[in-house]
Amino acid sequence: MTVGIKVDFLWYSIGTGEFFNSFFSTVYVNLENKKWGSRFPLIMKNLYSGTLDIDELNIAKNELSEIKQELFKLAPNKIIWDAKNLQKSPPWGSNISQDIKTLADYFVTSDGENLFSVLDDALNRPYTKKCN
Repeated sequence: MTVGIKVDFLWYSIGTGEFFNSFFSTVYVNLENKKWGSRFPLIMKNLYSGTLDIDELNIAKNELSEIKQELFKLAPNKIIWDAKNLQKSPPWGSNISQDIKTLADYFVTSDGENLFSVLDDALNRPYTKKCN
């Protein structure tokens, strides 16, 4: 089953629940020292649980930007597929595209888009709508 993010009537497809959970698991283990939401509470708690208030968008976008910058510094072998089972690996194992040089490149949606681009578009959608 595909998961995604809904903003108004728009649906931003992400991929499987396992894939999206891997993103959060990777942040949790590599960037938050296994303390869920300790550094990125809006992304790791609010977005993860399915609700992000419009008043929180600027902070959430800053958190997402910082996550991306920090994942650019980490090699793809630092991927965490499941924080509850650190031994579990992605279904494709280590057989990944040569284009993936960092963890920031690792997360590609089922539509072939970089996850950060999709999340950024979704977080910017409420502002775009106001301008129309």
